[in-house]
Amino acid sequence: MPLISVDELAARIGDPDLRVADVRWYLNQPGAGRRAYDAGHIPGAMFLDLDADLSAAEGPGRHPLPDPEEFRARLARAGIGSDHFVVAYDDAGGTVAARLWWMLDNLGHGAVKVLDGGIGAFLAAGHELTDEEPHWPPAQLVLADRWHGVIDRGHLAENLGELTLLDARAAERYRGEVEPIDPVAGHIPTAISVPTAANLDDEGRFLPAAALRQRFAALAEGDQPIVTSCGSGTTACHHALAMRHAGLPDPILYVGSFSDWSTAGMPVATGAEPAAPPGSDR
Repeated sequence: MPLISVDELAARIGDPDLRVADVRWYLNQPGAGRRAYDAGHIPGAMFLDLDADLSAAEGPGRHPLPDPEEFRARLARAGIGSDHFVVAYDDAGGTVAARLWWMLDNLGHGAVKVLDGGIGAFLAAGHELTDEEPHWPPAQLVLADRWHGVIDRGHLAENLGELTLLDARAAERYRGEVEPIDPVAGHIPTAISVPTAANLDDEGRFLPAAALRQRFAALAEGDQPIVTSCGSGTTACHHALAMRHAGLPDPILYVGSFSDWSTAGMPVATGAEPAAPPGSDR
């Protein structure tokens, strides 16, 4: 299972084979995640930055995937090795932590999980934070040399209508009512609005596997492959995590997501309905 509870994590703190990663990040607030980490984090946690550590400097969309070798070397220098049990957390329902989970899992690391409920659940359980930063020695980390289960803009555009495209952003961004960062408001034609918030309960923990299985099974159209997208390929990983938790096949990730699509001047739809593929007479 891709999730770990607060109790399970607390019981492992101090284990030399444990590596905890704080990946808190905030839209349009550069450096805020690091400041939150410095103010207090789970004991033993290192800080990994979405922009600097989990993304390439250039590429399609705002958070393109880094070269696998560069990513591997970066994490190895931080002290994450093949034999380590990795736990990622944030304070956003797992929407950022899921990106690190997806990346490590995608490249073959078999022991990585997301803290269910994040740092809020850790505090609610009565555990204390620390401002002490660990310094792990460089580790031996072996990962695959290429990403898999991803789709680029060109292939997505060619196959709209032949796949089930899920948009993980908030519903108001999907409808085009607000757009805080991308150049055009709205959504990719045919995309279904499936906000990640509905993967969680009122306390910010993931719904039971059976409930998530029912939710995603109802969205699939026949044998069409499922592609998940968001603004920049980060929140979309939350759906991949939820589907893994539900025991469903992994979806395909459109890493560039709406930031790539809208910047490239591709057709955009607005409103609550998915809309037909561009050029369709439907």
